[in-house]
Amino acid sequence: MSQVFHQLLETLLAEREHFNRIWFAGDHVTPPPFSYQVNFPRLEMVISGEYLNELEDPDHGITEVKIMAGDALYIPPNSWNKPNWDTDCSVLSLLFGKRQLGFSLVSKSKGQASFYDVQKHSIQTRTGFAIDHILAALNALAKEPLQKPMDEHLLQALMSYCQQMLATPSSTNKKRSEDLYQGICIYIQENFHRPITRDSIAKRFNITPNHLSRLFRQQGHMRMADYITWVRIERAKFMLKKYTFRLNEVATRCGFQDVNYFYRVFKNKTGMTPSDYRGRD
Repeated sequence: MSQVFHQLLETLLAEREHFNRIWFAGDHVTPPPFSYQVNFPRLEMVISGEYLNELEDPDHGITEVKIMAGDALYIPPNSWNKPNWDTDCSVLSLLFGKRQLGFSLVSKSKGQASFYDVQKHSIQTRTGFAIDHILAALNALAKEPLQKPMDEHLLQALMSYCQQMLATPSSTNKKRSEDLYQGICIYIQENFHRPITRDSIAKRFNITPNHLSRLFRQQGHMRMADYITWVRIERAKFMLKKYTFRLNEVATRCGFQDVNYFYRVFKNKTGMTPSDYRGRD
């Protein structure tokens, strides 16, 4: 699978000496429900078609944009975007987690309920290298009024570095099962707000539910269900401090369908109620 993404990045670097447009996501406006918002940076590149998104706009609050083939969207940590996924498009995403670098290629046809092509891969992140400085520069640039031409130079450098990481994996990389586990963790961190289950995650990664549970027993420090809950509670803590959402909206945005259940789980995991946590200095 690494070869697929290596070749795709190689083709993009050769064909696209210049991006048509580079979009940056923001975090100043309250995101709409079901937005993608995680605590690590992401880069999305449209391979074909048009990719509809809601993004923060400095002048209009929230606006819908068409991100076209040849464009890129950079989302800094805790910034957000909300894809529409109701068009013909193929999108390559690079996800820069704390411990893993994720690659995702998804293709969608207009009017179809599900994606027709989903490929995912993950490798261990190597900190202390150039990639840290590139991401830090992009995160800072996202807040600047003037982004060209540095945005394009930095994205080209980021893509090139990711391609090199795929070509020469770290000697500390473990077997495929660890890469798969890390990729699933990234997927859960991206989709915590959705009704994800053991069966739906197993289907997305083309493995059996039993294999998925076994992966978490072997590779992780908690069961898969506990990991999903941990991710959701961490995001709830962020939302309680960042936004003025009512508790039922925090619950919904974090994947809890019942606010009373969210209340009980939050208190069980943190030792305080959501309201107490919000009011704490």
